[in-house]
Amino acid sequence: MNHKLKRIRQIFVALILIAAVEGFSSCEKYSYAQPKVDPNITWHFQTDIQPIFNSNCITCHNGTQFPDLRSGKSFAALTKAGLLTLPAETSGLYVQITTQAEHISRTTSLEKDKILNWLLQGALNN
Repeated sequence: MNHKLKRIRQIFVALILIAAVEGFSSCEKYSYAQPKVDPNITWHFQTDIQPIFNSNCITCHNGTQFPDLRSGKSFAALTKAGLLTLPAETSGLYVQITTQAEHISRTTSLEKDKILNWLLQGALNN
């Protein structure tokens, strides 16, 4: 009886290992191209950039931590802090979201590209 129990246990472990290998190997089975941001369209602060702050940033930057990124306050706070400078790639805002560990994962590469293109277009409060 003990031998039969060992054999069942071995089969069970083998099935779990097979399922795990199949599960892990299928993670990269379907890849997709990351959508690209069209640099030729005009990016607007209120409709394109502020929603990024609303969904990703205001949990921390909600008036208690500088800069205040809540609607109606964010553009003035970013300007006052000197975070909207040119060249866009070295602006404080872009550097924060692309190099600071606590900010990198909060935004997608698409959102980072939108912010970069908005900065390249002059970072207007439009």
